[in-house]
Amino acid sequence: MKKILYIILAMLLFAGVAQAITAEEILAQVDENMNAKTTKSTARMIVETRRATRTMSTVSYAKGNDIAYSEYTAPAREKGTKMLKIKDDLWLYDPSTDRVIQISGNMLKQSVMGSDLSYEDFMDEVELAKAYTATLQEDIVYDQRNCYVLSLSAKTDNLAYSKRMIYVDKERLVPLYQELYAKSGKKLKTMRLSKVTKINQRWYPLQVVFKDELKSGQGTTMIIDEILFDIKIPDHYFSKAMLRK
Repeated sequence: MKKILYIILAMLLFAGVAQAITAEEILAQVDENMNAKTTKSTARMIVETRRATRTMSTVSYAKGNDIAYSEYTAPAREKGTKMLKIKDDLWLYDPSTDRVIQISGNMLKQSVMGSDLSYEDFMDEVELAKAYTATLQEDIVYDQRNCYVLSLSAKTDNLAYSKRMIYVDKERLVPLYQELYAKSGKKLKTMRLSKVTKINQRWYPLQVVFKDELKSGQGTTMIIDEILFDIKIPDHYFSKAMLRK
């Protein structure tokens, strides 16, 4: 009888191990929630410094992670500023000078509109499962949600962040918190994601607080007011001609 019980217990333990989710599977599910074939969004970017708080509105279009176009619609000072990303190239249109500038090299590290985001952050949007090797750490409770903790190491040297720590909501499989590190091991930025909402068949955070850990200030909050996934977007939105239109 005891032998039979041991066999049953061993089978149950084996089944539990077999069903355990891997770090790669978690990351693949995160990518499935956070990425789409096409995206259109309207959002507000709130920049908080010691002296003032500024709010800017944008409309953005994207094809996967490699192609994106965005335009600032408010306030008047920034209205008409546009950005176009096509793979490894990034252009900025400044309406005050009527000039198109290619952002490259050290310029990529500059702040976008005085925010905690750099141009490099816009270029660094990738599918995590393809760009990083993931290792599961101890679980954690974060913002009253049970989370997996993943340590991510970059597979190549051309990424802005060579390491990430990411807390992933176990139930909804979206990131709730990230720490972004340089190759030296210095923590450069943090991201706090919230207001997770189910849109069609995916969970998606509608608010992100970016904090440059090397700067003072309260950080930059991105609030998505509307987002549409997998819709048809005309090809001309992703052409340089759109910058001066």
